[in-house]
Amino acid sequence: MGRATNSRSRKQRHDPLLKDLDAAEGHLRKTKHKNTRKDEQEDDDATDFVDDKASRRILQLAKEQQDEIADDEEKQETALKSSMARFNVNYENPENDDDENPEQDISDFEPEQDIEAEEEEEELVQVDEEDAAMFDQYFRQSKDFNAFGGNYNLADKILASIREKEMESENGPNLGQSQEKDIQRPVMPREGVALPEKVIRAYTAVGTILKTWTHGKLPKLFKVLPSLRNWQDVMYVTNPEEWSPHAVFEATKLFVSNMGAAEAQQFVNIVLLDRFRENIETSTDHTLNYHIYRALKKSLYKPSAFFKGFLFPLVESGCNVREATIAASVLAKVSVPVLHSSAALSYLLRLPFSPATTVFIKVLLEKKYALPYQTVDECVYYFMRFRVLDDGSNGEDASRVLPVVWHKALLSFAQRYKNDITQDQRDFLLETVRQRGHNAIGPEIRRELLAGASREFVDKPEATDELMIDVK
Repeated sequence: MGRATNSRSRKQRHDPLLKDLDAAEGHLRKTKHKNTRKDEQEDDDATDFVDDKASRRILQLAKEQQDEIADDEEKQETALKSSMARFNVNYENPENDDDENPEQDISDFEPEQDIEAEEEEEELVQVDEEDAAMFDQYFRQSKDFNAFGGNYNLADKILASIREKEMESENGPNLGQSQEKDIQRPVMPREGVALPEKVIRAYTAVGTILKTWTHGKLPKLFKVLPSLRNWQDVMYVTNPEEWSPHAVFEATKLFVSNMGAAEAQQFVNIVLLDRFRENIETSTDHTLNYHIYRALKKSLYKPSAFFKGFLFPLVESGCNVREATIAASVLAKVSVPVLHSSAALSYLLRLPFSPATTVFIKVLLEKKYALPYQTVDECVYYFMRFRVLDDGSNGEDASRVLPVVWHKALLSFAQRYKNDITQDQRDFLLETVRQRGHNAIGPEIRRELLAGASREFVDKPEATDELMIDVK
């Protein structure tokens, strides 16, 4: 006999059909509640009508907009009346005419063009003949009258009044317009630039700060100086002679990096050159301040500004050997483009002999640049100036006592450029060493010159004038 099973504990083999259809398709229609139709009908009724609060708010906003439009029209009308009153214009308002003539009625069947024509006739402006003549003379005959548009704007009127004030201040307040045209005063040259009082006070305070400035941020007014056209006049107010060495270094970085070569040259000549010479003279051990020395190195960021604004004026003014040695050490530590170096060397070789000039020549020769043949030839002619001529007469500088730095410069030239000279130039240099040679340095120069190979003869030297900078 089989075991009886309980039907309640038996599990269903699959889900009901309703669940399967609902999960698979998702479109099985289900019964709705009874109140659904009623709720939809109430929503439709709610969208058709606006409640009383919203309607009151809408009416209030509409009224405010109408009031604003009316106020704008009244303001325009009052402005028009005031502007026309300046020229004694009898302005007639068509609305007032309608009030004065209440008996005049317009038929509803008349065309609208007749109404507009009557309104245009009523808006005619009556101007007095004298006022019209004055208006034409002042506006239409003026130079500031815009002939293209035929109008006279506010800016033109302001400029005209400014010109009248300037003419009165130059020619006197009692001169008439006809007399002003006849008088032609000579224009006097301006000797200085008048800065505003506020600018002078501000930059005087900046100069007071720069006297004791050592670290931190520079004043913002000082940082905008390179962007000004009249920066020299404004910088003069700050008294650059009393700047601290730290301020001179920061100012050099600021001006040289933000200016062109020409303007940077002016700054180097005005500020850096004077501080360089003054600092060496006033120091107890005749040395240069470290921050001024750093400023010189930063000025070589613009080589043209350094040579034209500092080196050439320093040599031409007659510097001593100490100043030349300090400045030459800066030149020896910083790399300079070959074209600037060759141009500066050519300029120094043409100057009259001085030990300070020879110091700079020696430093530029020791940079081991590939100099153009034209500059090499100028170096040869410079050293040949100190030999005795074949006829027994002395050369240009043959009677001078040559310092040791001159012999060192000739040795540097022989070591670096012994293969860039011709055989004739080699013979002339050997003769110069024989006549004016040094006991210890002369044999070294002779050995270097004899060890070199002559260059081939060049009919036309390299055209370096186009490549070299203008040093004059």
